[in-house]
Amino acid sequence: MTRDEHLEFCRKCTNRKMDLQQGLICGITGEFAAFENECPDYIRDEAVGDRPPMEDEAGAEFALPSEVLAAHGDDIVQEFRQHQDLVFAIIGGLLAALVAAVLWAAVTVSTGYQIGYMAIAVGLIVGFSVRYFGAGIDLVYGIIGAVMALLGCMLGNLFSQVVFAADAEGLGYIQTLGLIDFSVIIDILISTFSGMDLLFYGLAIYEGYKFAFRPITEEAVLNQTYEPVGARFRLPLVGVAFTVMAAFMYLVNN
Repeated sequence: MTRDEHLEFCRKCTNRKMDLQQGLICGITGEFAAFENECPDYIRDEAVGDRPPMEDEAGAEFALPSEVLAAHGDDIVQEFRQHQDLVFAIIGGLLAALVAAVLWAAVTVSTGYQIGYMAIAVGLIVGFSVRYFGAGIDLVYGIIGAVMALLGCMLGNLFSQVVFAADAEGLGYIQTLGLIDFSVIIDILISTFSGMDLLFYGLAIYEGYKFAFRPITEEAVLNQTYEPVGARFRLPLVGVAFTVMAAFMYLVNN
């Protein structure tokens, strides 16, 4: 039997043991499993569920990290959940939506046209931002990524119209944005919306959802690497993100 086939048994056995150098080993022998077909010392751990079937690529693509981790036991899932943060995900997603919308407007300025496929870039930026700041494995983080991606697209569309209006009237961009009445924003978004935008917005929402989750690898589980990459920078960057958004709102209101 191969190592992977052995692991399918060992990870569900009460005699399993985690070794930081070797990975999952037998707690009785202290070595890798070497049995053929079945292990005489195998005792099923009912707390560990079966691994979700991964043969269906479409199903695997949309499987939540928490569902994949459930095959390793609830204790492993909770270890990863301790490092996810809903507030950080929201703040990071908002900043990413704002930055992506500004980039959308910048491209509009440089080309003179409103480019719908910028929505795809918005989805990517927002999705990876929510992934980094939130480090989430639960469904709510995908929802945050999708919502923030949609918000980024709407802001990008709005900022583009602000650019055109500002250039036409000879005003500053921030000044023009501050002069727009909130009740008019919905009318602007509706009047500039097209059928093609529906496709691009859908792609952005899909990307915002898909890339918002923290990727979990078997290596991370076996090595007990529960802390996400760059975790120590998350709190300072959240502070920076909050400051940037507050400064932006201050400029618009004044």
